[in-house]
Amino acid sequence: MPEARSCRVSSQRFLPAFRLIAVALCATAFLLPAAEAAKKPPAGKKVQQVSADSKRSSAKSASKHSVKDDDKADRVVSGGRNVVASIRKRGGKTVVAVQRRSVVRVVEARQSFGQLAGLHSTEDALDLKSSVALVIDQDTREVLFSKNDHAVLPIASLTKLMTGLIISEARLPSDELITISQDDVDTEKGSRSRLTVGTTLPRGELLHLALMSSENRAAHALGRTYPGGLATFVSVMNAKAKMLGMKDTRYVEPTGLSSRNQSSAQDLALLVNAAYADATVRQLSTSPEYQVEVGSRVLQYNTTNRLVKNPDWDIGVQKTGYISEAGQCLVMQTKIAGRKLIMVFLDSAGKFGRIGDAERVRRWVEATHNMVNPAAQQQQAVATHVAG
Repeated sequence: MPEARSCRVSSQRFLPAFRLIAVALCATAFLLPAAEAAKKPPAGKKVQQVSADSKRSSAKSASKHSVKDDDKADRVVSGGRNVVASIRKRGGKTVVAVQRRSVVRVVEARQSFGQLAGLHSTEDALDLKSSVALVIDQDTREVLFSKNDHAVLPIASLTKLMTGLIISEARLPSDELITISQDDVDTEKGSRSRLTVGTTLPRGELLHLALMSSENRAAHALGRTYPGGLATFVSVMNAKAKMLGMKDTRYVEPTGLSSRNQSSAQDLALLVNAAYADATVRQLSTSPEYQVEVGSRVLQYNTTNRLVKNPDWDIGVQKTGYISEAGQCLVMQTKIAGRKLIMVFLDSAGKFGRIGDAERVRRWVEATHNMVNPAAQQQQAVATHVAG
C-alpha cells in the first residue's frame, strides 16, 4: 500500500563513504609517523646492532622476493562490517587501499505445501501458475475448469472471507469502538501493521480493512472481541464451514497467518457463494480504497486485488491471500461473457501468478463460453412464451 514518503535524502546513505574515508585517514595517521621514524634514528642515540641472524634472514628475503616485497601488506585494518583497509609500502611510501567487501546472502526458498506435494507438476490446458484451480458457473454449478480441486492446502488470508461473513451475520454494532491490543500482534509470521497497539477504531472500519486490505490485526481484533472471545469465534467459523458443506475445511484463527487454516477449492467455492449473498461482505471486499483516521493521522488503505480497479472486470466479491506455505491465492465471484462465475486459485507461483491465471481464464471463457448463461436463457424463453 502506498504511503507518503519524505523527500529528504537520509544521511544514512552517505555513512559507507564516510566510513571508508575515516578508515583511510586513521590508517595513514597511524603509519606515516612510524615510517618517518624508521628512516631516521633518534637524535643522541646509537642505532642498535642488528644480530647476524637477522641480517642473514633479511638478505635471503631480499634476494628471494626482490621488488615484490614493496607490495606486501604490512597491516590490515578493519573499518567496520564489510570494510577493510590494506596498508602497503611501495618505494618507501605508505599506501592505504580501502576496500568494501561484497556480501552474498544465500536465502533458502521455502516450498509451499503444494510444491512439497508435487501439485505443480500437474499440467493443464491453460498453463496456469496455480497448482489448484476451479471455475464454476454460479447459477448452474457447471464446472468449466478444474485442477487438483480436491487438494487440501493452507489458504492464508482467504480465511478473512469467513471472518468477515461471521462478523457481518452476527449483526454486532458497527460503530462499537475496538482497541488493538498486544494480543492482536502477529507472533506467527512477524508481519507488520500500521494499526499500532492502542489504536481504536469502530468495528465497521476494522471489518472494512480486513476484507479490502487484508489487515491482520483488524481481523484478529474482530475475532478477539466477538461475544465469548476468540475461542468461541473460531468454533463458530468451523461450525459455519460445516453448515455450508465445507467438508475439508478447518480454521484455527481468524487471520490466515497460520498454515493450519486449510481448505480445498471445492470448499472455497461454497464459501465464495455464501459470501456473495451477504451485501456487507460484497461491498467491503470489492472496495478499491479507504481512509481511516488514527489520532491526528489519516491512513490510506487500498485493495490487495488490482483486478478490482480494472474496468474489464465485474467482480462481486473477492479475497486474496499469501503465506509461504500457501503460495499466492485468490478467490472471487465475477461475471464473464454473460455468466456469473466463481473462481478459485490456490498455491500460485510468482507474485503476479494468480492475477495472470485469472486473466487467462477470463480470455478462455470469453473465447469458448461466450453466451448468456443457460438459466437466464431459459427464464427469457419462458417469459417470451408467456408474453406470446
